[in-house]
Amino acid sequence: MDDLARRHQQIQAELAQIGISLPGSLTSRTTRCQRPTCHCHASPPVLHGPYITWTRKTGSRSITKTLTTEEVERLRPYFTAHRRLRQLITELEAISIELASRPAAPQAQPATPPGDQPA
Repeated sequence: MDDLARRHQQIQAELAQIGISLPGSLTSRTTRCQRPTCHCHASPPVLHGPYITWTRKTGSRSITKTLTTEEVERLRPYFTAHRRLRQLITELEAISIELASRPAAPQAQPATPPGDQPA
């Protein structure tokens, strides 16, 4: 077995180990409110937040959800798993293309059964 075929099997084994994975990204943001006398409008401003949000695509729509600190810590490994999943799939696709573009191995001639031997 050559290196590409071996790596193909390694990737498949690693894919089998990936558990829950969540697409999207975590973002930390700060904001200003609408109250003109609030500290977020002072000079220098002290903005509200940080607020951690999870943004992902569903079809053509972006969905954003604000997460608590506990949710962020609980879900962070799932985002890491998704990044790794995407890396593995990209590598698996490249290896599959390489393996598929190789010329076919010569077929071994089937052995003739005894009794069908030419005389």
